[in-house]
Amino acid sequence: MNALIVGADRLGNIPDVLAGFGISIAAHVSGRDSSHQRRGAALPAGIQLVILFTDFLGHNVMQRFRDAASREGVMLVCCRRSVCALQQALGRKISRDDCAGCFGACQKK
Repeated sequence: MNALIVGADRLGNIPDVLAGFGISIAAHVSGRDSSHQRRGAALPAGIQLVILFTDFLGHNVMQRFRDAASREGVMLVCCRRSVCALQQALGRKISRDDCAGCFGACQKK
């Protein structure tokens, strides 16, 4: 599954957590650029998941990416930028029961 990460300048251990769920980072946007606040722009091609790090984003940027994910029918995960918060948020959205039908690269545990 390809993800767009919005928020934070550095990701630290986040890519390792995502890899454990079979998620790869297709694009990372810090959200600091004023163009990220413009409404109506589409998500990059091939994105199946949008992750918003809420402690690093303004309300306009969050709303823009929420609207884009909703418009394109893409799964949205909102959490703080910490490994624990991300694991909990992904655990609520992505169930291991869904693994039978998935062709992702994660290891079934």
